[in-house]
Amino acid sequence: MADIAILTEVQLRQSVTLGPQVLSVVEEAFRLLASGKVIMPPILSMEIEEANGEVDVKTAYLPGFDNFAIKVSPGFFDNPKLGLPSLNGLMILFSAKTGLVTALLLDNGYLTDIRTAAAGAVAAKYLAPKTVETAGVLGTGVQARLQIIAAHLVRPFGRVLVWGRDRARAEACAKDIAKALNIKAQAVSEAAQAVREAQLVVTTTSARKPILRAEWLHTGLHITAMGSDQAGKNEIDPRAIMLADLYACDRVSQAASLGELRAALTAGLMINATPPELGSIIAGLSPGRTSESAITICDLTGTGAQDTAIASHAFAAAQQASVGTMIKT
Repeated sequence: MADIAILTEVQLRQSVTLGPQVLSVVEEAFRLLASGKVIMPPILSMEIEEANGEVDVKTAYLPGFDNFAIKVSPGFFDNPKLGLPSLNGLMILFSAKTGLVTALLLDNGYLTDIRTAAAGAVAAKYLAPKTVETAGVLGTGVQARLQIIAAHLVRPFGRVLVWGRDRARAEACAKDIAKALNIKAQAVSEAAQAVREAQLVVTTTSARKPILRAEWLHTGLHITAMGSDQAGKNEIDPRAIMLADLYACDRVSQAASLGELRAALTAGLMINATPPELGSIIAGLSPGRTSESAITICDLTGTGAQDTAIASHAFAAAQQASVGTMIKT
């Protein structure tokens, strides 16, 4: 039996950071999805209402990769009351040739965080207007910070508006963003202001009722919605999807059951329309933004392809850095 590499969150953070290389890895995963050669089963998703928790299991085989990942991602949202993080998880790498375990990545959700942020940046790269002066983020958690940091890599902006239900958390988030990017960032009292004054908006909440209204849309706006990844979640007013010049998603089948597309279909909208996937736009198979004045929305539910890509990248980076523990089986 082959040896198995064990990598901790600390070691993975030392080996992999959010930057252009990670964006390139995630972009390639999207491009491969458009090839039709990726094997990616539906997400295994379980909601545990009694504990205000959920668990997702994602996987995918990517052609040309030596390994594939299975990612287990729990989210228990009352944990902060206990002094614990809301998100956790791990990734297991298996050989694509033998099926044997290659590595155990005990990342506690870190790799999911950065691949999700990178996916938002890739969406912005292909769908946001070329010039972004102000970015807005609805949400105040870790992903709100990472999404803005990642988006700044592809659309450098000088101002960020942060909205959250908790004003103190919004102000803390704005302060962290300003420090990380050395730009102006401020909390706002109304989500409408964050949308109306921005050219790029990211929604990063676990909302179950729309927090972004259709009447707030304006020309030259791009929205990346990444909070809706369970059947009960909904951040974007379904009418906004109909009013946009372009609505795209990471995977149509997932968006139709878990994402903003599900809410639009439930509302009786887009019944006869099949939206393009981001990978198809990246590969040049579907048109993206057609003008600087267009309104675009990208719905990201998170894919197993991204998990295999980031896990493979992290394992290679750790090997190069000679970190991790090998165990014999």
